[in-house]
Amino acid sequence: MSIRNIKDGSDKPWKLDLRLGGRDGKRIRKLFATKGEAIAYETFVLKQVDDKPWLGEKEDTRKLSELIKHWYDLHGQQLAQPQSRLRKLELTCFGLGDPVASKLTINDFAHYRQSRLDGEIEDFQGNKTKVKPNTINHEHAYLNAVFTELKRLGEWTLPNPLEGLPQFKIEDTELAFLYPEEIPIVLDECRNAEYEHLVTIVMVCLATGCRWSEAEGLRGNQIAHNRITFVKTKGKKNRTVPIAQGLADLLPRVRGPLFRPCRRSFERAIKRSGLTFPEGQMTHILRHTFASHFMMNGGNILVLRQILGHADIKDTMRYAHFAPDHLDDAITKNPIAGIL
Repeated sequence: MSIRNIKDGSDKPWKLDLRLGGRDGKRIRKLFATKGEAIAYETFVLKQVDDKPWLGEKEDTRKLSELIKHWYDLHGQQLAQPQSRLRKLELTCFGLGDPVASKLTINDFAHYRQSRLDGEIEDFQGNKTKVKPNTINHEHAYLNAVFTELKRLGEWTLPNPLEGLPQFKIEDTELAFLYPEEIPIVLDECRNAEYEHLVTIVMVCLATGCRWSEAEGLRGNQIAHNRITFVKTKGKKNRTVPIAQGLADLLPRVRGPLFRPCRRSFERAIKRSGLTFPEGQMTHILRHTFASHFMMNGGNILVLRQILGHADIKDTMRYAHFAPDHLDDAITKNPIAGIL
């Protein structure tokens, strides 16, 4: 490269002759009135050279943490629980050692998830905790979604580093539910709880199949004409469920929040009742109880899907076997039906 005065008597005697990317790269020749202008232009071109297509694609050196933050700014903050999702992604990133995203491989994640299962990965506080395969599958899905969404937005041009890695196969969990004789026991303990509205929240869950957080977070403007409209749901779609007049009469008549957080009060009430629930289903058993009894009482599976707000019918089909006549054709249409 060179800047020289060609001394031809013109008003632009200073010539810049610059070749980018070596002898075979693009050549730039331009005239300037002063040497300072030529130097300034040369500096500008060299600063921009990394973005020029004739030098090939620039290596992506962004850290995984940068990519997660970028995903959050463009998409993640629109999710139903953005801070929770971001925190989980940051924990996964921390466990992986915050690598350069373009260097992350399937092998890296495979070793990470095995270390998580064995309790060898530290969290932000330096604690090591063994996790279950289902937790790993969630971390896998969340990180995979980051690359998928950024690729869709044109912010990631390289392959998804997790593509082709299957998740752990998880056995179907037991869908525990309350038997008819257990429901009064639970309600009685909730009536005797330290929080007066605990029993009302439980009854809302049992009568509508809503999630605990949906019942606990109800506001006055969600109740009208003996109907509850659930908003800001997990599926991001509002849904309305009718309720009996008796339940409507129990709901507080206020414009703002109807209840205060009381999950711990419910846990203590269940402990007093002597009932035992499967791990992780302390409050969700109420939703399972609604769905199971709905089907046992002859409810329609498609209506149940609407009430529960499932996006995928496969989630609702878990309750199909509770229908009174589910698969009864197996009795009459098997090859030995006429013998027995």
